[in-house]
Amino acid sequence: MREEKESLFAAIRTGNIAEVKKLLKETPMRVNMPNDRGFTPIIMAAYFDQLEIVSFLLENNADIDSKDTSGNTAIMGSSFKGYEAIVRKLIEKGAELNCRNNMGATALIYAASFGHLEIAKLLLAAGADTSIRDQKGYTAYENAKLKGAPALINILKEA
Repeated sequence: MREEKESLFAAIRTGNIAEVKKLLKETPMRVNMPNDRGFTPIIMAAYFDQLEIVSFLLENNADIDSKDTSGNTAIMGSSFKGYEAIVRKLIEKGAELNCRNNMGATALIYAASFGHLEIAKLLLAAGADTSIRDQKGYTAYENAKLKGAPALINILKEA
């Protein structure tokens, strides 16, 4: 089973949608089965900017809000990495915006911390909570100030 799991995650990392479809057709329960690091297929697909695979997984009952061992979800990973199209898809499909990981960060805090203005705009438009603080006590606005990102600071200040 471990080898089968690894082949699914390898197919996700490389964007091999045909192999992902084949493997999940053979064993549908793998759609939410984590790897050794706690990444579920949807988290892996989001981290590797695989929009087509994210869409396929969502159509096949992937848990949109599954968490890895650090408490990160697919929307957090794509917000951290700057993958706007995946963030948009996850918002459309109802991802939990205000989920916090083990460090207290949310998708919006990640977008602010890593300077992803367009993602922050998407999250704000969808209703992300600007008052949530990470474990250091910082909100998304305060993280944007630390980053020195004027455009982010402005939109978060007004939110």
